[in-house]
Amino acid sequence: MGKKTLIKNVDIVNEGLSQHGSILIADDRIEDIFYGEVPAISDAVVMECDGAKALPGIIDDHVHFREPGLTHKADIESESRAAAYGGVTSFFDMPNTVPQTTTLEAFQQKRDIASRESHVNYAFFFGATNDNVDVLRKLDEHAVPGVKLFMGSSTGNMLVDRKAALNQIFSTVRLPIMTHCEDTGIINRNMKEAKERYGDDPDVKYHPGIRSAEACYESTSLAVELARRHGARLHVAHLTTARELELFTPDNPDITAEAVIAHLMFCDEDYKRLGTVIKCNPAVKSRADRETLRRALTDGRIATVGTDHAPHLWSEKQGGCARAASGMPMIQFSLVSMLQLVDEGVLSIERVAELMCHAPARLFEVRDRGFLRPGMKADIAIVRRGEPWKVEKDVIQSKCGWSPMEGHGFSWRVEHTFCNGNHIYNKGVFCSDSRGEELTFR
Repeated sequence: MGKKTLIKNVDIVNEGLSQHGSILIADDRIEDIFYGEVPAISDAVVMECDGAKALPGIIDDHVHFREPGLTHKADIESESRAAAYGGVTSFFDMPNTVPQTTTLEAFQQKRDIASRESHVNYAFFFGATNDNVDVLRKLDEHAVPGVKLFMGSSTGNMLVDRKAALNQIFSTVRLPIMTHCEDTGIINRNMKEAKERYGDDPDVKYHPGIRSAEACYESTSLAVELARRHGARLHVAHLTTARELELFTPDNPDITAEAVIAHLMFCDEDYKRLGTVIKCNPAVKSRADRETLRRALTDGRIATVGTDHAPHLWSEKQGGCARAASGMPMIQFSLVSMLQLVDEGVLSIERVAELMCHAPARLFEVRDRGFLRPGMKADIAIVRRGEPWKVEKDVIQSKCGWSPMEGHGFSWRVEHTFCNGNHIYNKGVFCSDSRGEELTFR
């Protein structure tokens, strides 16, 4: 007989409800959920959680774990450990590594590494280029969450900017297409003007003017137009502006948008305090944009919340708009950040579960995950609100060793993380022996 664990007396946050109950795990799956009295289960290890809340394990649909090729910044082992500390049990990694995930060989290399190193469940986006549409046709729809398309300037040389290639990708690919939308021409003109005015490396406070709201809107509107024209399934990554949100409606499941933690937590007023710590692409924009994004979390225009977790060495973050690297590690503190927004009245905890668990599972058709139901894989995050605490350097798990949340105070903590029934994180104690599973789709 396999192992059993009874998570007892916990508020179960699932599918729009919060109900007091208990969850029985048998091996790697949820065997039963009890609301009210729990029957005697003689062979189960009982974990008393009175006062805590249980959510499905977070599915982060947008991370950069840097392996292979950029492991001086991060690697799959370190960043999946950070994920486990944060209640994240599944991640989708992006293709701009070295080599880029634009060939079947590079895709398989990542899968092999993750099978050995990842503490949580994993999947890898396949990258589109101007000339690899024939490879995109061969992808195994059960192994790939979607195709990542850089429609604007970003890391590496994966920019797809030929109209013929864009039309071919949108007309051919039946998997979800996740786009990075910023207009390169607009950004280049803005950078040229900024350098002429402020020098070769303008202060980071000019970053949202260089990677401007206009650059975002022009590219996002093109992506939406292409998706409508060709009947493609489009998910636009990391929306940052109020105007972009006008392109999305709650009732269109084929054209959806993601927000990420940085753009929900910070605004342009924070550049003065945090500088290049919060430099990312697309840029953190105005307070008004942030507030509109927050409202869209509850009106249906934002479908999922991810992190765009993108570690860099601290030395790489020095400089201004031109020299400092864009991106930040966020995965360890994404769930507690969203729970802070719950406390601030921005959204409900049930909506957090929708945006970070249920919706990613539905949108990408993840098998057996994203919900707390009998028969589903036992991926569970248990959180508790208690005494305030601050993020100190010694708790940061990302290999880069820093976080934009350092010094930030939270009232919520992740107490336990279960992944495939394995208790991989227990109040600061980490089980380094467990490994996640490759996610399957459709």
